[in-house]
Amino acid sequence: MDDHYEQKLYKDGYKVIIGTDEAGRGCLAGPVVAAACSVKPNTDPSALRDSALNDSKVLSANTREELYIVIKEMFYVGVGICDAKEIDRINILQASLMAMNKAVAELESDATWSSDCLARSILLIDGNTEIPMYKRKQKAITGGDKNVQCIGAASIIAKVTRDRIMEVYSKKYPQYGFERHKGYPTKMHTQAIRSLGRSPLHRKSFKTPENW
Repeated sequence: MDDHYEQKLYKDGYKVIIGTDEAGRGCLAGPVVAAACSVKPNTDPSALRDSALNDSKVLSANTREELYIVIKEMFYVGVGICDAKEIDRINILQASLMAMNKAVAELESDATWSSDCLARSILLIDGNTEIPMYKRKQKAITGGDKNVQCIGAASIIAKVTRDRIMEVYSKKYPQYGFERHKGYPTKMHTQAIRSLGRSPLHRKSFKTPENW
């Protein structure tokens, strides 16, 4: 994945470019996790172009884990999480946007940008919906995780972080097999729900096999 999109924005006068994406929106169980990424100053652009950076959904688990380490070295990173209860309370779209906003806030608190740089920043969001609670310049980009470097990086951080969370939960609820399907509606998962009912991790506002 190249950085043409970001380079054009730099030429347009932006000083800070942040990408954000989420993982877990289509799951029946577990949190929605968002990440925000922005390239650190003095990062070698060729190192990023030569990596396998891409939309997390097209990468193997091993490649995502390898890129997770690279991204943490080359990008400022923030993570935001909304759990199943919050998803049920405000709906999955709003929870995804809230998680993204949390991720950006964490990133901005850790980065070393001046107020002048932040005043000339832009947030790039994967999808077609902007974040209503975010007050600075932003743009939603459909397919951004495949075409915009900082969004692709965020998609990988979000996916790896969420997978690790679900692996931890699998030890508490081993009967659901969360370590295998990560909460997505696979055949194994739906059969477990039919047999066992929903766990505290399941989103009550989502249709599950018991009410299909």
